Amino acid sequence: FRYERLLRKGKKEDLTEISNTGCLYQSGMDRCGRPVVIFIGKWFDVRCINLDKALLYLVCLLDGIVSGDYVVLYFHTLTGKHNRPALHWIRTVYNILPYKYKKNLKGFHIVHPSFWTKVMTWWFLTWMAPGIKGKVHNVSGVEYLYSIMDPDQLDIPAFITEYDMTVNGFRYYQPC
Repeated sequence: FRYERLLRKGKKEDLTEISNTGCLYQSGMDRCGRPVVIFIGKWFDVRCINLDKALLYLVCLLDGIVSGDYVVLYFHTLTGKHNRPALHWIRTVYNILPYKYKKNLKGFHIVHPSFWTKVMTWWFLTWMAPGIKGKVHNVSGVEYLYSIMDPDQLDIPAFITEYDMTVNGFRYYQPC
């Protein structure tokens, strides 16, 4: 019931402040025709973002998408401590989201994960969300996403590709 209340509240609330950060949006389809949701960690500054409104925005944006299969790409590129919400907030969000979010999630890809991200993801998936553990994948570069989606379907900020090229070189794999 909490989810439905949040959805109703989110539809009435002005969420342009969160929308304007550009940290969460839908971008194209994967190779199986599923919508791809993008989360840009660098643009999620917990010092400046109202986390209650962020949750409302998440629920409103994803409600229609998660009625069917979908994929999430989380870009951890160039994030810092100020881009990481507290673990208890992440846990609360996970617990609020209905079963359809977990069931219809077909892949959660973490691009450019840090050591901290890998450890916290392992801990969270092992102890709090074991049901989605097999759906979460760490990938070291953007080119590894091309096996799940066409490059022209991937709308990401230039700083991610620039970072990727400095770390991984100019070797971009483009499937035939």
